[in-house]
Amino acid sequence: MFRRVVRASKFRHVFGQALKNDQCYDDIRVSRVTWDSSFCAVNPKFVAIIIEASGGGAFLVLPLLKTGRIDKAYPTVCGHTGPVLDIDWCPHNDHVIASGSEDCTVMVWQIPENGLVTPLAEPVVVLEGHSKRVGIITWHPTARNVLMSAGCDNLIIIWNVGTGEAMIQLEDMHPDVIFSACWSRNGALICTACKDKNIRVIDPRKEKIVAKSMEEPISVHELDTSNGVLLPFYDADTNIVYLCGKGDSSIRYFEITDEAPFVHYLNTFSSKEPQRGMGYMPKRGLDVNKCEIARFYKLHERKCEPIIMTVPRKSDLFQDDLYPDTAGPDCAIEAEDWFDGKNGEPILISLKNGYVPGKNRDLKVVKKSNVLEGKPAKKAANTSPAESKASPHPSIQNEGKLEELLREVKSLRDLVTLQDRRIAKLEDEMSKVAI
Repeated sequence: MFRRVVRASKFRHVFGQALKNDQCYDDIRVSRVTWDSSFCAVNPKFVAIIIEASGGGAFLVLPLLKTGRIDKAYPTVCGHTGPVLDIDWCPHNDHVIASGSEDCTVMVWQIPENGLVTPLAEPVVVLEGHSKRVGIITWHPTARNVLMSAGCDNLIIIWNVGTGEAMIQLEDMHPDVIFSACWSRNGALICTACKDKNIRVIDPRKEKIVAKSMEEPISVHELDTSNGVLLPFYDADTNIVYLCGKGDSSIRYFEITDEAPFVHYLNTFSSKEPQRGMGYMPKRGLDVNKCEIARFYKLHERKCEPIIMTVPRKSDLFQDDLYPDTAGPDCAIEAEDWFDGKNGEPILISLKNGYVPGKNRDLKVVKKSNVLEGKPAKKAANTSPAESKASPHPSIQNEGKLEELLREVKSLRDLVTLQDRRIAKLEDEMSKVAI
């Protein structure tokens, strides 16, 4: 007789569980725009969700602990003139988020320490270079202020956000719409999937395709007959890939190994409601005391529901085998170094004592044209002190202060407008009740 040998794996019994209603985010009008991004981005401080908005595009940014019903008047990030299609948190600053929109622009935003108290309509920087809508946004994993965007113009642009410049433009590489784009672990290469059914591995700094149309897959798994788009999330620490089908109601997960058959099915988490989108928490945002190895934020039509994945263990001690050192928030290299050809591996941190977020510095954008314009002219020999004081050109510091005050005034005006609308609505309801 032959006995079936079960492959040993510490992740065979990964258990998925949706959190209770009081730990969900309720009454959120999730975007209905026709686009295949995840519509949700998460980090250890905030959850961001693309929502329905009239007269432009907007997304919510909620502190993780702000669960329960979200007021309809809750302030949003609302600077785009067209629907927002994709959002992504900066891996090196938990208060910086980028967004791409149908208005053909990329915007980068700085979120206040405790979240929004007024609508945020002024981005730190607007990145313009695409001629059609921008549907893919992703930050470089190890270099500070490097951002990749892909649009429906079949163009990939890599930006230096610190200077607001488009440093690399990858044209004529994709004959059709780009469906997805991502970085390699150290950010040396990017990988894209295109409507022409080809996968391309590209060296962006050499502007060269280094691999395309891999002849034979090393493994094939048939999932189901659904035509929904799959949103893949890969955990490089545990070698687990999670597949979330958009419009589906399940999350399938597989373990990847170096030996045949390479891909091993682990389990499926199923629920009743289909998912409109999905957010994925970085490893440093998980609860290691509960042996949590992944956390998803599932978007319903009017709700965001956290789902935690745990490996059952009897011991309360830190489980070293589940939590190898993981990528931390510190960048390995600066943007200028990366564009000069250098690479940096992720800087790893231990989660043994839990992750304690440090203070994030504000994103500073110094556009090169502004720097040149802001340089003071050389002082002429016959210039008197009085003339120098009366110079019509304000200093860069004063310009920055003025811009900050103007932003604050605009935010207050937006808030007053919202409150006026709310008062008018309440008065209207009161008049109906009185009748």
